[in-house]
Amino acid sequence: MAVFEYKGLDLRGKNMAGVIDADNPRQARSKLRQSGIFPTEVITAKAAAAVQAREAFSFGQKVSLSETALMTRQMATLAGAGLSIMEGLAALIEQTENKASKKVWVDVREGVKEGSTFADALSRHPKVFSDLYCHMVRAGEASGALDKILLRLADYLENQVRLRGKIFSMMTYPILMMVVSGLILLFLVAYVVPKVTSIFDDLNQALPLPTVILLSISDFVIAYGWLLFLLLALGFFFLRRHIATPEGREKYDRISLKVPIFGKVVKMVAISRFTKTLATLLASGVQLLKALEIVQEVVGNKVLEETIREARGNIREGESIADPLKRSGLFPPLVTHMISIGEKSGELETMLQKVSEAYDNEVETSVTGMTSLLGPLMILGMGFAILFIVLAILLPIFEVSQMVG
Repeated sequence: MAVFEYKGLDLRGKNMAGVIDADNPRQARSKLRQSGIFPTEVITAKAAAAVQAREAFSFGQKVSLSETALMTRQMATLAGAGLSIMEGLAALIEQTENKASKKVWVDVREGVKEGSTFADALSRHPKVFSDLYCHMVRAGEASGALDKILLRLADYLENQVRLRGKIFSMMTYPILMMVVSGLILLFLVAYVVPKVTSIFDDLNQALPLPTVILLSISDFVIAYGWLLFLLLALGFFFLRRHIATPEGREKYDRISLKVPIFGKVVKMVAISRFTKTLATLLASGVQLLKALEIVQEVVGNKVLEETIREARGNIREGESIADPLKRSGLFPPLVTHMISIGEKSGELETMLQKVSEAYDNEVETSVTGMTSLLGPLMILGMGFAILFIVLAILLPIFEVSQMVG
């Protein structure tokens, strides 16, 4: 039997849509009529997935990480309740409202129906299901513990979503303040200052230095502001293109690790991702070398990626995990020490998980501290800028008043 997607009307004229199993479109239409639905469109799930893919591409739809985490947890619950993969996928598709997500799961179900393994069907959508995801599912299928593996995956994805959400929420206020402050200063310099300082044109005296500087800035912004904006936009565009190249990405990642304060946070996020991902893969039954190969692709930093690749080669030749990581100088002593203890005690997954939790907490603390410091600093900077503008405008007025007096 094949899977068909349909659209139609019920007895009250209400629009209906869903999926149905049938041998052919005619049988699908017959089944729908028997259930009180008058079909207006019946197409195979594969064709529907192709249509939805084109629509998703056209309108920029995509499956979010949080949506994938939710669907993974639901699939784990269904698998744990004893449902087969086909039954679980059918239940997921039935209750999914997100069109892009539904399209993906319909295609996965079609792949499984055609004889592919669940992991292979998932791997047809690399933008939704990473190598980490697919390899863990494959390990779960091989070990017969798919429900437990899916639960681990759901926990992992939810932790990633939670960490991203925390960082995003913490950085929203400083970024918003920066944008608003910049717009206010631009408005003052480009519009307010020329209006107010026009009274100085009739003065036959030398203006104070702050006023001269302010007028020069204002004239430059009015005359060349558009050019400055264009140059900044072009610079940003070409910088992004350069970073998109392997050489540019490596330079960017290397510099990002050395930036004061921020570089420390970037390294902690990457190490947390490395330890958490490796712990999840090892606990799911993935072999160490294969796990390291997957981890190096998801760590998010080319410098650390190259370090892990070299470490993987050394481990293949018989070395421990901790030694090559320690020699690189990029991994803090705490990380390599905990990994070494984990290797010797046979509790590597536990130690990696503890390191990940510690670094997640440290990242949150560091970002909180930076954002709490950025706010006052930006307010202080804004205050100095406005003070300079006010003084630059008032100083000539005071001088004129003293001359008149």
